[in-house]
Amino acid sequence: MKPVWILIADSSRARIFTAENSVAELVEIESLNHSEGRLLDQDLTSDQLGRSKESDGSSGHSYVGEIDPKEQENIHFAKRVTQHLCHELNLNKFENLFVVASPAFLGALRSACSNQLKKHIAFSLNKNVVTKTPEQIRSYLPVSLLT
Repeated sequence: MKPVWILIADSSRARIFTAENSVAELVEIESLNHSEGRLLDQDLTSDQLGRSKESDGSSGHSYVGEIDPKEQENIHFAKRVTQHLCHELNLNKFENLFVVASPAFLGALRSACSNQLKKHIAFSLNKNVVTKTPEQIRSYLPVSLLT
């Protein structure tokens, strides 16, 4: 039987654990970091919003991007994480995936997941536990990791 994988993530860090069976300890096998996820919006953009001028000389409106920089970084990191997981899934490294992620990042992960990867997600929880110990993380997961 293939081990289950547990993804613990937020906008700046993703930790991947494995467990050989439903009572085994969680063992961290990988960590992906995204330092841009810790930056403030103002640090992600170098310029202020542009201003337009109306033809009659009056001031116009500010140009506003459709996605704020922080959300864009979440999307970028979520794609990186899900691409890595898809690659590992294609190598048959795991069968079922349990996902615990901060609420905002969980949404980005769900959007970035391929249909193939979605079929292997056995459990998801919107909780930020990325800084917790493996023992603390285990308490947020179902009693049986075998589904």
